[in-house]
Amino acid sequence: MWTRNFSLYFVARTVSLLGDAMMPVASALAIGKVYGIAGVGYTLAIWTTSAVLVMLFGGVFADRIGARRLMIAADVLRVITQGCVAIAFLNGAPPLGLLLAMAFLSGIGAGTFEPCVNGMVPLVAKDPQRANATLKVAEAITQLAGPALAGILIVVTGPVFVYTLDAATFLVSGVFLLLVRVTVPKPAPSNVLSDLRRGWDEFKALNWMWSVILVWVFWGVLVVGPYVPLSSQVIGADYGWVMTALGLGTVMGGLVAIRLRPAKPLAAGAMALSGYVAAPLTVALGLPLPMLMVGHLLGGYALAFWSVMWSTSVQTQVAPDVVNRVNAYQVAGSVSGMAVGQAIAGPVTTLVEPRTFILGSALVTVGVVVALLLIKPVRQLGRASQENVVPSIVTPAETLT
Repeated sequence: MWTRNFSLYFVARTVSLLGDAMMPVASALAIGKVYGIAGVGYTLAIWTTSAVLVMLFGGVFADRIGARRLMIAADVLRVITQGCVAIAFLNGAPPLGLLLAMAFLSGIGAGTFEPCVNGMVPLVAKDPQRANATLKVAEAITQLAGPALAGILIVVTGPVFVYTLDAATFLVSGVFLLLVRVTVPKPAPSNVLSDLRRGWDEFKALNWMWSVILVWVFWGVLVVGPYVPLSSQVIGADYGWVMTALGLGTVMGGLVAIRLRPAKPLAAGAMALSGYVAAPLTVALGLPLPMLMVGHLLGGYALAFWSVMWSTSVQTQVAPDVVNRVNAYQVAGSVSGMAVGQAIAGPVTTLVEPRTFILGSALVTVGVVVALLLIKPVRQLGRASQENVVPSIVTPAETLT
């Protein structure tokens, strides 16, 4: 697996993920200190919304010009936006309008980058599950170190250095991606609208995929979206350590996913996802720090195992020449609910206590797991190797270097 291409891609993703892991804590603490829960929620919502708006087109252009090129362009944009935020914090409290504008542009970068991730893995690794699990372990290690590092750096150096470091991670990612050499599908002549329709036709033909995304909309609105703004304020100064425990759990989940290859990956992933209930439940009950860390350890394990099973299924069940477009639809659908959840995080505190809402999130998580297991295509979806990838409903295109 450790070819030159995968090694370069691994470094690019790991360094970039370190910056990503630092940002939720840095944003929650830096922006929350100035503008409170509402400021954090609105900033995250703007970021997510702009990502969703461009995501479908990101998938189209990834299939047209190659995922690697688009990822590099996205990294360049995020170097600029994070650098601007760092400069803005030099004068103390930057205007909320500037933070929202930079979040919007950064979201555009993320929206063009994310559809490419699933498409790149099969190009740089012959064993997608092992590659996904290895990348998940790397992501988990960054989630383990990133939150604690961000919390320390915010106190010791302030947000300027943290945002500068984040910009540097995207610069490193872009440079290493520039060195990757892959074979990409050569698209047939078409226009953007026909490409979007092609991706939609492939997406809606996969019952297991769109069924999961429908469930995931509720997960985003009621669990994942509002969780960072609300839990960061409830937990307070210990938030970085709690997120570090989440990262350690993700390491464990990724390591297990390297070895364990269930015959029904999505069913196994859904059952594992039930462990995430412990994360919001411990926050809602106001348990002491050790119990909060244990709950998030289990939650990180659950999310990691599900993530590997899901990513591998997408990469091995979707035709290579349209995987970026299909991935764009599934990612856009799954995070659209998250944008709504982030936006309501502030207003919801005027109606209900944050801990009460988070307790509801724990109950919703139980419902999500039950719903996934009740979906027959999810329960029955079997494993597929990269060599036996499901053929496209349209004739696959030729490839070029």
